[in-house]
Amino acid sequence: MDLLSAAYGATSDEDDDEPLSSLPVATALTSFAPSPVKRPRWEYQPYLPPPPSFPQPPLPNAAPPLTSQASGRYVSKRERALLAASRASVDAASILPPQTTAEVDSSVGSITDSNLRAGILHSLRCQPKPGSSKSLPSKLSVSLKAHLLTSAGMDHTVHVWNVWDKGNTTARVLKHHTAAVKDVRWSPHGLSLLSGGLDCSLQLIDVVEGKVIKVLKEDQAVEVIKFNPSNPNLFLSGGSKGSLRLWDIRSGLVTKEFHRSLGTILDIEFSADGRQFISSTDTTRSNISENTIIFWDVLRQVPLSNQVYTEAFTCPCVRYHPHEASFVAQSNGNYIAIFSARPPFKLNKYMRFEGHGVWGFPIKCNFSLSGRELASGSSDGSIYFFDYKSARCFRKIEAFKEACTDVVYHPVIPNVIASCSWTGEISIFE
Repeated sequence: MDLLSAAYGATSDEDDDEPLSSLPVATALTSFAPSPVKRPRWEYQPYLPPPPSFPQPPLPNAAPPLTSQASGRYVSKRERALLAASRASVDAASILPPQTTAEVDSSVGSITDSNLRAGILHSLRCQPKPGSSKSLPSKLSVSLKAHLLTSAGMDHTVHVWNVWDKGNTTARVLKHHTAAVKDVRWSPHGLSLLSGGLDCSLQLIDVVEGKVIKVLKEDQAVEVIKFNPSNPNLFLSGGSKGSLRLWDIRSGLVTKEFHRSLGTILDIEFSADGRQFISSTDTTRSNISENTIIFWDVLRQVPLSNQVYTEAFTCPCVRYHPHEASFVAQSNGNYIAIFSARPPFKLNKYMRFEGHGVWGFPIKCNFSLSGRELASGSSDGSIYFFDYKSARCFRKIEAFKEACTDVVYHPVIPNVIASCSWTGEISIFE
């Protein structure tokens, strides 16, 4: 797999003068060239993580961790350094025993689609093409993986909603975190969720059984997580200390780290091919705006540019256009800026999306499936719809009395959106 650490070439064992800081950190599978007969090299023992509690697709090429050094033989300085590095990475990303049961509310409903309204069930199964409907959501449907919606809360819980169920719309209430949950994502592997929060943990949960499949420990509060679109086994996490880590969900190990002495990570977004990603950072404490938005190369672990946005505002949200080589950034200057997604990542100085308010709230925005529309929350509690080509605001829906912090389009039905407010309300419009 091209995102794992490269194999370190075989050299002589007598390298005692070489500083340990120049050695690569082995956080994934590392191989060595054949060694001399008189001094056999240490061989790795294969390791397979415990199986999850529900069937998953085969996971080829799992990356086993380094095993402990064999006793009763000579161990070179390089091998000792690699062993120490591997233990350090495992300590930083320790995996708690899997298959522990998360506390689930007993009054929850069903996660199946057997009790949905006939019209909604037909729409979900037909799966219209992106952009096939030109109608905008206007009616409040209820006070979204197909018929399910998940939400993270400051009350330490993750909710799963069966939003069109005729009976109980609350499908699951998962209480596996011990502090506020800042982000949650549907995992590409079966009906499971990956969540992160202020308890410095990332937790993979089986939604059907309500069981914790895997727990990954961080050294910072987790603010945002994103799966790699080209490799669903990899995901990025960003946290309060400014660390960006690429994880392999199969082994539970960090495969890459991205260092830049950043502030709190506000948002991250992968390119469609998964080779690059954008990070948005809180730079208010450093008084340096050049690191507000950074373009990263995943393979080389280096920033392609850190002078993308030089205004004196932070950006709580960055989003790639689904079809064009461009991206947008929600600015605390109360507008959404447009950038080219190709070097040198120029800001479009002649067009911006404005009319809504941010004013320090973590306001998110998202593109429609076709990319022709951009929807944004606002500090006044409304949802604003913009035409992407002209940047004109052509629709406004008053959704909440308090700030509307997020809005997202349904992945199948193009005229359905979900939104949430600063006070914890969730609404779906169709």
